[in-house]
This record gives sequence, structure tokens and C-alpha cells, in this order.
Amino acid sequence: MRYLFLLFICLNLTPTVTLGQTLAKKSVLDTEEQRFAAMTRRDTVFLKNYLADDLVYIHSNSLTETKTAHILAISSGSIIYRTMDRAFETQVRHYGKWAITNGMVDVTGILNDNPFEVRLCYSAIYRKKKGKWLLTNWQSTRI
Repeated sequence: MRYLFLLFICLNLTPTVTLGQTLAKKSVLDTEEQRFAAMTRRDTVFLKNYLADDLVYIHSNSLTETKTAHILAISSGSIIYRTMDRAFETQVRHYGKWAITNGMVDVTGILNDNPFEVRLCYSAIYRKKKGKWLLTNWQSTRI
């Protein structure tokens, strides 16, 4: 009888866990979409609050930036993001206070006065801290 009770409890908790996982994944994707929009608006206030202090940002040309360098590149206009649009559905794997996204994004902009248009395959790692998902690592590859 005890096993039936435990099975009943487990089966009834499963939807809650699944719903929690779904909400967390949506929250990560929403944060990522907001970050893409902030990059196109050059909204460094948003970026300062949603990039981890120990951020490692690896561009598709292998340029590696810290949080400070990434924000400076955007605020100074050495890189201007015009558009950042997800090309396909992004996968999210959620592990408690950590989440990994994998996807493709079409990006247009200007780098050192040269226009660019590129499709990127990317991986991003987010860490939840004080209720916010912070980008901890970004790596992209030009397709």
C-alpha cells in the first residue's frame, strides 16, 4: 500500500516539475530575446544587469571579450547590431540554477565601419542569480 501511495505522489508531482521546467525554459528564452533586443538598442544598462561579471563572450571571428569589453564595444559603436533574429527554434537545457541554450540567430550590423550579415550557430550558458538569468558564456560559429 505504501508503494501505491508513493507512486500516486510521484505521478501527481510530475506535472508540477514539468511545468516548473517549462516556465524556467521560457524565462531563459525571454531573457535571451530581451538581451538580443538590448544589443540592437545599445541598451548598456540592461546589459550590465543581465551579463555575469565573469562573462566570456566568444564571437564567431574568435574575438573573446569580458563583460566590460563587450559593453564597451557596443556603447562605443565599434560594433553596432542592427538585427538579431532567431532563425529556428532554440533548445534549452535547464539544470537548476543553470541553463544552456543552443540555436541559430541571423545578425546584421556594422563592425569597425563595415556592414555585415551573418547566420550564427551558438551556445549560451546562463546562471540564475537573485531571480535573474545572467549570461555567463557565449560562443558562436558562422554558418
